[in-house]
Amino acid sequence: MTKLLHISASPRGARSESLALASRFLQVYREQHPTHTVEEWDLWDGTLPAFGPAAAGAKMDVFAGVEPTGAGAAAWTAARAAFDRFAAADKLLFSVPMWNAGVPYILKQFIDVVSQPGLVFGFDPAAGYTGLLTGRKAAVIYTSAVYGEGRGPAFGADFQRPYFDDWLRWAGITDLTAVEFRPNLATADADAGRALATADAVEAAKRF
Repeated sequence: MTKLLHISASPRGARSESLALASRFLQVYREQHPTHTVEEWDLWDGTLPAFGPAAAGAKMDVFAGVEPTGAGAAAWTAARAAFDRFAAADKLLFSVPMWNAGVPYILKQFIDVVSQPGLVFGFDPAAGYTGLLTGRKAAVIYTSAVYGEGRGPAFGADFQRPYFDDWLRWAGITDLTAVEFRPNLATADADAGRALATADAVEAAKRF
């Protein structure tokens, strides 16, 4: 059975623009695909493991072909469980607000936890990296409250979408759909932009 996993990087609940768009996307997706499984993963719910010294050591052990032991083995098991939860999905929906021109730190933590050799990527000394998560589709909802294309450097820069799109492609996920909502909340009425973004989310869900 086809599974869609929604991974949320916003901690703002009912006040989150990215979550509101994701909710509408999922509503339409469920209507279009009533037999598909839809699961939610709130990255702020405490289930995402840390990736500290023990985990970093385990990663380098795996790179070297050595079985992790002790605290490293436990950290590797936790990272592998997070990866398995992620990789079990055929389709992925991410809701990603902009934080300080980039992505929320919890999403970077997720990336660091699951991006492991032999799981998300392979590596050859001559050919470099190979993404292993081929055959999947991803839709990403990008929001920002001040930054917007064409607003000038005083309104920030976008290290959010280029970074996350690049990570998805690096992991082997090349079938990408994006929905953006980038109002300037300080000076503009956001309702029109919100309506357009919602319409984009609906159409994206119908095609997904």
